[in-house]
Amino acid sequence: MDLAALPAPLPAIPGKPAPNPAAQGRDARAWETARDFEAQFVSVLLQPMFEGTGEDSAFGGGPGEGMFRSLLVEQYGREMVKSGGIGLADSVYREMLKMQEQPR
Repeated sequence: MDLAALPAPLPAIPGKPAPNPAAQGRDARAWETARDFEAQFVSVLLQPMFEGTGEDSAFGGGPGEGMFRSLLVEQYGREMVKSGGIGLADSVYREMLKMQEQPR
């Protein structure tokens, strides 16, 4: 398979807005849902990375650190998707469109 034939993901550039899905011929609501799914998936993958880390007494966040860690990991997932992600959103988006086209 020729890798040059694959579409390159559009990386997010700091300070510039993300590409408009409508400009790329995508349904904005479906694309946003697919990206949200990818962000949640990446967050679930990242969660075990932080389970073994203890609270650092010198620079740690105290008792609140453990409570808000899941929110931090979720934000990490969202930021990773904004900067290109792992490509899952494209597949989810295509499958969503296929499911909408199927007769019930």
